[in-house]
Amino acid sequence: MCGIAGGNNPNWNYLQGIESICHRGPDGKRVETCNDMTLAFCRLAIQDLSIHAMQPMNSPDGRVHIVYNGEIYGYQGLKEKLKQKYQFHTTSDTEVILYAYMEYGERFIDEIDGIFAMAIYDERIHKVYLYRDRAGVKPLYYYYENGRFAFASELKALVQMLDDVFLKIDRTAVYDYLLYQYVPEPKSMYEQINKLEPAAMLIFDTLEKRITAESKYWKLSVNTSVGRKRKREDIADELRYLIRQTVEEQMISDVPVGTFLSGGVDSSIITYEVSRLKPEVDAFSIGFRETQFDESERAKIFCEKKQVSLVQKMVRSKDVKQIKNNLPKWYDEPFGDTSAYPTYLVSALARNKCTVVLTGDGGDELFGGYDRYKTAAAYGGALKKEDVYGLYGGLVPTVEDFRIKWSIPDDYNPYWHYEKYYSEDMPIVTRMRYLDFMTYLHEAVLTKVDRASMAVSLEARVPLLARRIVEFAFSLSQEEYLSENELKGCLKDAYRGIVPDEILYGVKMGFGVPDNYLWRERHEQNINAGILRIQWGELDDALSGNRI
Repeated sequence: MCGIAGGNNPNWNYLQGIESICHRGPDGKRVETCNDMTLAFCRLAIQDLSIHAMQPMNSPDGRVHIVYNGEIYGYQGLKEKLKQKYQFHTTSDTEVILYAYMEYGERFIDEIDGIFAMAIYDERIHKVYLYRDRAGVKPLYYYYENGRFAFASELKALVQMLDDVFLKIDRTAVYDYLLYQYVPEPKSMYEQINKLEPAAMLIFDTLEKRITAESKYWKLSVNTSVGRKRKREDIADELRYLIRQTVEEQMISDVPVGTFLSGGVDSSIITYEVSRLKPEVDAFSIGFRETQFDESERAKIFCEKKQVSLVQKMVRSKDVKQIKNNLPKWYDEPFGDTSAYPTYLVSALARNKCTVVLTGDGGDELFGGYDRYKTAAAYGGALKKEDVYGLYGGLVPTVEDFRIKWSIPDDYNPYWHYEKYYSEDMPIVTRMRYLDFMTYLHEAVLTKVDRASMAVSLEARVPLLARRIVEFAFSLSQEEYLSENELKGCLKDAYRGIVPDEILYGVKMGFGVPDNYLWRERHEQNINAGILRIQWGELDDALSGNRI
């Protein structure tokens, strides 16, 4: 992974901006001015460690430029096709992207899959293209105001770069946080800065100095039917084949690779598949003394049965308290998922031995793994839209106080983000699963993992979110992925007899921390406004217009 930034104002402080996110790429940085644009990059060397793979990377004629954060999977096949016309000088995937764009134009994106946020500046046609990966694994922010345009991997880089811009806090974004526990896309903490959404492409014209297009380059097709058409064993066989194929592609690296192992179904499956290819792999896990939060015994059982090396740390309250105030530094805007703390701790543990880990993220959203799906299925058609939203949590009790204090209009609908993706044409569990994929997965889960892992310069790859697996999962009917009405039934079918039953069919546990590790007083527990105050100071005082 890396950090990227850029903009069309030569007076902005690009060096200061890219240095603010050097944790994403501690192995080198570079700032280059290319005609109407300045591009900045900090590198975490993963594939082709030589200086030749450094970015910005330029076309042979010096007129097309790329900065890119992420990994492209299975790019070797595309490279072989491009070799017929282009001469390669590195083994990096960046060069493959560059030549793919030169060959196919803006639709080169159809030829690749991976986790990425990228900017391509084509001087020949005076356009900058921004792209973000389909699942939204990698972040990308952009600023646009009065013909001035900038982008960066993290919000803090833009704040540091745009040293002549007064950034105004978006009160509705903070109000939205009280419901979602994150600031929902495309909003950011500031009115003038947006997040590029997953599977989106943005085009900025450097001559006209305006955004000329922003659209989705990929749309997820969802099976909205009921009943079973495919045999249970056929689905299991195909799914297992797809996972194995994807893990093999994502194992490619010039630096050490390990896995995260929580002791749950998804991470156990990924660790098993990695161990088939690399028997000496290290799996990294953390545990707690409090049994209701601890899955360390399951991780031990798995590793003993599958002969996998387990690197484990038992977390104490002091470990969490030492990093308790780091959320603003990691996330730049309010973020209420306290599992960010154990995610950071397991990332730091892994970084002692690896630069890359494979994780099991995405399994719950793809195959129906959350307990709220059981609740929804039990009520079926009797569950109304507002009832569904209630299963995701709700606004804090004092929300009306915040609405008045922050001058939020009375007719403002905080559920707007859910409304974009809620479809009553889908069966109830498919409906919620799709809603989670389009909102919670990348906004909460993947954001959490990206910032926590990147804080220690660790690349986290997510095999279950490969395009082929996502599309396969959503091609299944509700009865097919909930095989025998079992949460993640088809995934469990695929690994029955391979992953131990106590893991496949054990009680599902969240990846959280004990309450007393974080909260001083009982009334602060799990209240978003409490997190707002504790982690961000009195943020509501800043809503008078002051910059954070």
